[in-house]
Amino acid sequence: MANHELLAARLTAQRLSGPQTRDVVETTRHLLAVQGQDPRGARLALRARTSGTHVSDVDRALTAERSLVITWVNRGTLHLIAAEDEALLHLLTTPQLRRANERRLAQEGVSEAAAERGVAALVTALAEHGMMNRRELRDVLDRADVPTAGQALVHVLFRATLDGLIVRGPVVEGEHAFVLVADWLGERPKLERTSALAELARRYLAGHGPALEQDLANWASLPLRDVRAALASIARELEMRPDGLVDLRRREVAALPPPKLLGPFDPVLHGWKRREFVLGDAVGVVTTNGIFRPVVLVDGRAVGTWTMPDGRVRMSLWEDLPEDVSAALERESAAVEEYLSAR
Repeated sequence: MANHELLAARLTAQRLSGPQTRDVVETTRHLLAVQGQDPRGARLALRARTSGTHVSDVDRALTAERSLVITWVNRGTLHLIAAEDEALLHLLTTPQLRRANERRLAQEGVSEAAAERGVAALVTALAEHGMMNRRELRDVLDRADVPTAGQALVHVLFRATLDGLIVRGPVVEGEHAFVLVADWLGERPKLERTSALAELARRYLAGHGPALEQDLANWASLPLRDVRAALASIARELEMRPDGLVDLRRREVAALPPPKLLGPFDPVLHGWKRREFVLGDAVGVVTTNGIFRPVVLVDGRAVGTWTMPDGRVRMSLWEDLPEDVSAALERESAAVEEYLSAR
């Protein structure tokens, strides 16, 4: 597949090109999982893929509607997902994270007995008090004599999430609070693994195709044998390309998007093992310590980075741009500022 065609197809799948809706939940479901360790980045990812929305729409979905949650899935990183997809992603992408969690707990001085005691204390506290923030949950673990220094607190919370007990739900005073899955989302539906894998493959390709089977394996932390079985089960829905890329059949590809500002950790940099189709030979967008910087996108490719230190967008471009493109980026900067503004 030619580079331009691949770029256009993937940006269409990502909802960066083509028709957009005002529905932040539907857009999240389309992407399946949005990198969420940077709260502003997750919200900016939805801004770039919806029309006429405001950051408050995301907070309302998280808090009042309970239709979005943030939780550890896929590669062991926090992701923003639709509440109705929590069961699917928890089933398929969290079991393989347990060994790393056990290792990190041990490194942080949390024994298995202490981890179990901590999870039980968290569940009891959340059942009694409802939503609680990290500071309050740290106090709960301290009272239970469970280590919380360094990264210990995070990995005890991670353990409770892997056990299927807690998620990050509502936004309270600007901070994501933790809640019990049973209280916030209700009883988790029971899913059959084979059909769940097929659904995962179908949904991943909807938001990321064309892709290699290795891309899905990496994105969801799944072994290749599971990915191959999943793709084989929906083979009639797929277009298998000579270069090994796979996509859903009968997909229309839109023109490249107008100039856009993408936030930190944008999904277009996380959906595939390789990022050259967007970044080219750019360096510094992905740092050695795993930070994904916000990028300026022109004709579907990164042409710079941007920051927002004082509530105003500041761009650092790698090349001179035509006047009309610069004007479009100024309008885009204003749109970002308005999206994040208080209401």
